[in-house]
Amino acid sequence: MNDKEIVAIVDDDESIRKALLRTLVGAGMEVLAFSSAQDFLAAAQIERVSCVVSDLRMPSIDGLRLQTALAERLPHVAVVFVTGHGDVPSTVQAMKSGAVDFLEKPVRRANLLEAIARATQRTHRAEAEAVDLNSLKRRYAKLTPRERQVFALVAAGLLNKQVAAELGNAEKTTKQHRGAVMDKMQAESLADLVLMAEHLGVRPSHTDFSRAKGLVREN
Repeated sequence: MNDKEIVAIVDDDESIRKALLRTLVGAGMEVLAFSSAQDFLAAAQIERVSCVVSDLRMPSIDGLRLQTALAERLPHVAVVFVTGHGDVPSTVQAMKSGAVDFLEKPVRRANLLEAIARATQRTHRAEAEAVDLNSLKRRYAKLTPRERQVFALVAAGLLNKQVAAELGNAEKTTKQHRGAVMDKMQAESLADLVLMAEHLGVRPSHTDFSRAKGLVREN
């Protein structure tokens, strides 16, 4: 996280751009101003930005297309739209795509600063979640193929004897695999493991799950 929030202003209207710049600098923020989405996307400083304040209608690449491009490149960075040309369809599309707010010009200073505060909080939260997910992926990569099978079945709610029946193992062997999974994934409880599986999108196939339950019922 940066010591000082860096906000990027993207607006082709010079007077609006300068007005926003004065407001944000006056609020103690570090600000980068761009006259087009192309200039912003090409800027080296883009990696340091924690919030983007963008106009909606701009030549070549408009605000919605900028939002899409930013989501592909820096999905954690939140966007606030400030525009004099708001309409319901654009607002809905922007919000569905993750915009924090959609403010119409002339925007009140308090509303702008509040929206930026929420946007930077969302950005930092998304950054932290991305770091956590990458850590989970690294731990998951250390599991053997068999341990990954056990992980998926245990996280789906199957008991050790059900997992053993599905995989054709002795229950003792399944317990050993389960212990290795808990250790490598650094899970303190089954609830932890279930949550990790959810974040990673790890789940057994429907066929495997049904077979495992069926084998236990037959026994």
